[in-house]
Amino acid sequence: MNRLQRSLEDACHIAKLCEEYRGKDTVVLDLTGITAIMDFFVITTGTSTRQMHALTDEVRVQMKARGHKPPATEGYEQSSWILQDWGDIVLHSFLPEARELYDLEGLWADAKPVDWRAIAAPLKSV
Repeated sequence: MNRLQRSLEDACHIAKLCEEYRGKDTVVLDLTGITAIMDFFVITTGTSTRQMHALTDEVRVQMKARGHKPPATEGYEQSSWILQDWGDIVLHSFLPEARELYDLEGLWADAKPVDWRAIAAPLKSV
């Protein structure tokens, strides 16, 4: 499996975990044609600080089990926007008002949405 395919599968796995941990309106954006800095954004909305912490903590555990090093993490203490940088993938977990304020989908409107459910369906959690 090449690096880009692995990144896509990992991004879809992260999105699936977000939904399993009650993330709302989870999207995966393909940034490969837009920037060389990263391949995918995963964006989700949490319902509370506690739920966002549980979600990002589980993503950390699952990605580590998939062989990834711990991510660079920002915003965990402030908790209106938690960012996990996995290198090729960046997870953004927002409270609703922060997601609306920062509007990453609008800012990165040229990014192609990924049908992550179709890709993640056969993937198994570790």
